[in-house]
Amino acid sequence: MADKPSFYITTPIYYPSGRLHIGNSYTTIACDTVARYKRSNGYDVFFLTGTDEHGLKIEDKAKSQGQSPQEYVDGMADGIKQLWKTLEISNDKFIRTTDKEHVAAVQEVFERLLKQGDIYLGEYEGWYSEDDEEYFTETQLAEVYHDDNGKVIGGKAPSGHEVSLVKEQSYFFKMSKYADWLLDFYHSHPHFIQPESRMTEMINNFIKPGLEDLAVSRTTFTWGVPVKSDPKHVVYVWIDALLNYITALGYTSDDESLFKKFWPANVQMVGKEIVRFHSIYWPIVLHALGIEAPDELFAHGWLLMRDGKMSKSKGNVIYPETLVDRYGLDALRYYLMRAMPYGNDGTFTPEDFVDRLNYDLANDLGNLLNRTVAMINKYEAGKLPEFKAGVTEFDADLEATSESVIANYHDLMDKMHFADALSEIWKLVSRTNKYIDETEPWQLAKDDSKATELAAVMAHLAASLRVIATLISPVMTHAPKEIFAQLGLDPATIDMVDLKLADLPAGKQVVAKGTPIFPRIDVKEEVDFIQGQMTKSEKTKGRAAMAAKAQAQQEAAKSETESDSELTLNKPEIRFDKFEKIELRVAEVKAVDHVEGADKLLKFQLDAGDQGNRQILSGIAQWYPEPQSLVGKKVVIVANLKPRKMRGQVSQGMLLSAEHDGKVQLITVPNELVNGSSVE
Repeated sequence: MADKPSFYITTPIYYPSGRLHIGNSYTTIACDTVARYKRSNGYDVFFLTGTDEHGLKIEDKAKSQGQSPQEYVDGMADGIKQLWKTLEISNDKFIRTTDKEHVAAVQEVFERLLKQGDIYLGEYEGWYSEDDEEYFTETQLAEVYHDDNGKVIGGKAPSGHEVSLVKEQSYFFKMSKYADWLLDFYHSHPHFIQPESRMTEMINNFIKPGLEDLAVSRTTFTWGVPVKSDPKHVVYVWIDALLNYITALGYTSDDESLFKKFWPANVQMVGKEIVRFHSIYWPIVLHALGIEAPDELFAHGWLLMRDGKMSKSKGNVIYPETLVDRYGLDALRYYLMRAMPYGNDGTFTPEDFVDRLNYDLANDLGNLLNRTVAMINKYEAGKLPEFKAGVTEFDADLEATSESVIANYHDLMDKMHFADALSEIWKLVSRTNKYIDETEPWQLAKDDSKATELAAVMAHLAASLRVIATLISPVMTHAPKEIFAQLGLDPATIDMVDLKLADLPAGKQVVAKGTPIFPRIDVKEEVDFIQGQMTKSEKTKGRAAMAAKAQAQQEAAKSETESDSELTLNKPEIRFDKFEKIELRVAEVKAVDHVEGADKLLKFQLDAGDQGNRQILSGIAQWYPEPQSLVGKKVVIVANLKPRKMRGQVSQGMLLSAEHDGKVQLITVPNELVNGSSVE
């Protein structure tokens, strides 16, 4: 048997400085859709995702939370892995740039480039954005600040983030040396960057004006890969991060079999904000190493909200877990792949999301399945009839539509036009619904002489659903299996290679009573819910902070020492910069007991993602007469309170609780949440 053709696809590796939203999820679900589609067509797929964990921003973030950088990124990586599990991402590997194999490979590559003269030591002076992890010249800044004498003292990057003047010794990569080669490469590989308009943007904005050498090391922070021959330098993020795509395949290791099998990558998918690094720096670095560039770089647009990009400060962020918990995973995956136009920005609105669920999924697809299963039970004793082509006058058009949809779908999926591919499937959904109205099975059932036609209609309906379920399977992970199961087919037989309407297996028993796979939802109620979730992160933090302050006041009154916490209730409002310092984390109760000599205090031992257990004392004993029942529960804690003594015991934080009518109850969260996850 011949070996399967290989296919390698990568997401960007995500920077774990905060919680990932549905925009980040779009990229990963899109790559997962491609990976599932290619596997179903007989390819041996390697699908890579991961986290980019080095840099000053991570170092500062960890410090602000009282953690080492490694502790911080460990917790964030666990959270991202859990999110991908929730979204049923089928990645073959999750790489972290703190992986020892990656670190060793980066060091070896750096020394190789240094030895061959592509990297040299110099001094850098320029404007640096910590948020973007990027340097800018003064002319590249979107906004410039001057002092009274007209001297530039600061400004904003094109992203809107603040910049500061940095002057330090740095190693540089000779990007300018390869500018002509890169232009030649673009011209000989016109489809390298997709959509093609982004290639024009790179040439006109970055290469023709003069490609500058790239600073590839830093000395002002330590959280990064040390340069082996000069350890006071750490490798700058864009060399470190980009190499992950080949180090994940074992490049420079003792076993390069995966690298030899899967490189060059078939598709590397990124957001348009980082296309420059992947389309300019990445192919040049690979060329300097004597390695082929990837076949295609797909730079998709942004998923915007009505008021622009998603931003916590705007209160317009929506998180994927929220939508999955309420509407199911298929609803989210379908919406993201249907709503984003190829290569361009898309806009998320609650109204559009709810309409897609009600019209596309509930009305069109869900209702088609419900009607088909009910009629097969009613007219064919619950068994799939044998498929016969051209029995009724309407069969030929449905058969032609199916054939056309399958062919167009494959073409569109190969080009990663996901929204168009789904639109093509829905042509078959719509045509099949129309076929029911045309053939009127309820009328055929009244005439015994029409039994053959009636059976043919039922077979065509079931066959169409089988094709539809197969075609949507790369996008939706549950509905196809449920459609197959309700039709009495084995979900394991989903296979789109040589897919045909006529291949319906006869004699299978459908379910006695179909269950709606996409129930209709109330438009106003659900739009209101989603709009509320967009700002819930800020509201929840505010409520949590007030609850924390209330408990702090209560516990301070009970304790023998005064609290050093800033969380007091003598002010009705606090500035956001004060509130932002509060760190809320998920913690698991490992043990709980009474504090000797203090009837109202319980002593909790908690796993909050720290090294070892954390002890917190709380005055809630009267509401928990059997405190051992709390062991194993996941709770929310204020993690960055200064430790204090209560009854001679140290309390390292605070538990969040809710109070109503004089009763207090701990706030608990789902057990699926990873210990140490931040609550935002």
